[in-house]
Amino acid sequence: MSEYRYCPGCASPLASIEQIEDGGPKTRLRCAVCGFTHWNNPTPVLAAVVECTDRDGMLLLARNVAWPAGASRWITASWRPARRPKEGWRARWRRNALTVDALSLIGVYDFQRLNQVIIAYHAAAHGEVRLSPELAEYRLFKPQDVKCWAGWNGLCVG
Repeated sequence: MSEYRYCPGCASPLASIEQIEDGGPKTRLRCAVCGFTHWNNPTPVLAAVVECTDRDGMLLLARNVAWPAGASRWITASWRPARRPKEGWRARWRRNALTVDALSLIGVYDFQRLNQVIIAYHAAAHGEVRLSPELAEYRLFKPQDVKCWAGWNGLCVG
């Protein structure tokens, strides 16, 4: 659920207020003073389980510069609404110098803790791994050494 408590426009407390919307009455966090509605639309995030086909099937995980040391996760990319999700990967692969031989959808998962929808893919890739500016480091894992994180509907982290 949302962490919003105050209106970002006027700083008044938000309240659960019912209003008529396209589909009928809907209760959302709203500001009674200025009319702001917190729509709670999740942000789409692309994530990939990257299997390095030229490294005996090792899985590639990386650490974002904003994360603490040792916090390796799947490779992610932003999805811009003007693109199809698979197209969002093309720029990511160029920045990381990987050649993707196959990209297939694993599933779509809600990640409510960060108000995100994760669109997860399996990528069979090869090539030199180069870090883009937002990544601090990468690590390769044997598939059996990757642990699942229950907070992300069973997707795994290192």
